[in-house]
Amino acid sequence: MTAARQRLAILGSTGSIGTSTLDVVARHPERFEVVGLSAQQRVAELFAQCLRFRPRVAVLPDEARAQELRARLAAAGVATEVRVGAQALVELAAADEVDSVMAAIVGAAGLAPCLAAARAGKRLLLANKEALVVGGALFMRAVHEGGATLLPIDSEHSAIFQCLPEDRRSWRTRIAHIVLTASGGPFRDRDPDSLHGVTPAEAVAHPNWVMGRKISVDSATMMNKALEVIEARWLFDLAPEDIRVVIHPQSIIHSMVVCRDGSVLAQLGTPDMKVPIAYGLAYPERIESGAERLDFTTLKDLSFQAPDARRFPGLQLAWDALRAPEGTTAVLNAANEEAVAAFLAGTIAFTAIHSVNARTLDRLPPDLPASATLDDLLALDRRARDTARQVMTEIAA
Repeated sequence: MTAARQRLAILGSTGSIGTSTLDVVARHPERFEVVGLSAQQRVAELFAQCLRFRPRVAVLPDEARAQELRARLAAAGVATEVRVGAQALVELAAADEVDSVMAAIVGAAGLAPCLAAARAGKRLLLANKEALVVGGALFMRAVHEGGATLLPIDSEHSAIFQCLPEDRRSWRTRIAHIVLTASGGPFRDRDPDSLHGVTPAEAVAHPNWVMGRKISVDSATMMNKALEVIEARWLFDLAPEDIRVVIHPQSIIHSMVVCRDGSVLAQLGTPDMKVPIAYGLAYPERIESGAERLDFTTLKDLSFQAPDARRFPGLQLAWDALRAPEGTTAVLNAANEEAVAAFLAGTIAFTAIHSVNARTLDRLPPDLPASATLDDLLALDRRARDTARQVMTEIAA
């Protein structure tokens, strides 16, 4: 008897994670059915995806873009229903006709649909690290109470997940610590004194990975790794001091688990997000991802170095925020999103990103109530963004 296809919703389908997910799905039409897609603004790309995969629902943030997509779909004879707004994303993530949700929306905007999917007990493929950075305790509680299956898609966290024993209860007795690897981005060997004049084009030119502009800048500052440290704390229930970071320029070893007996377990592969995506889609099975195979005979070396605190001052903010009151990590995330957007717009210097983040943390100690709700977190997020924008005004003055 043929097994039913897994019904999949991809939130953020026109971004790099979304398009890679569809690439993997297209290789296995017998296993997966795309029932929902969403995009922020790339209507043409979303239309092309609807034309190919024929989802039941597509979601856009505003009515103008939705009307454009509806007109294109009608002209092509495609029956996809187009819905609008944040609530439509939440409804899609929790819909009965959805088995699995790829959460690939960048930023705090992805938190509400991630929570909805978790509470509905979905198979949740988490590529939105902000869901854990902003709402770690709330989100993990929703996962447990909803009975969701949480599968990390970030290459580093997928690597850790693949190296850990299946019995979560044994993690604490077996693990000494974990090591998240970082490429170091485009400036890993650059003189820190020269970083003030970095342009957006230089910052998004990642040497190993093809990613969106925001996460590429985060890689250049290593704030992506700071956020991943916070994410790992919640995913694997680890103390902050049990999470380490090392720069590994080749991006072949994606992360490591150091066991109490001194053994080190690592997951290796070519730097291609289709590998962790395929693992998450088919878990616990493994399917063809379309990624190039790793050829050990062509590897020249695997090198490692400690992160330079002068070149990457923002990295330490991860451990500082985790040891601070609940909500501090949400403030850090909001400040960083605002600072990166301003840098990409040309209104602040590259080196000012860290200054904005650090000053916002100093200026806005969180005051969340016990068992903070989504509304509490979103209100804190808004206050943090306002504070970050005020800091940037002062920096520019």
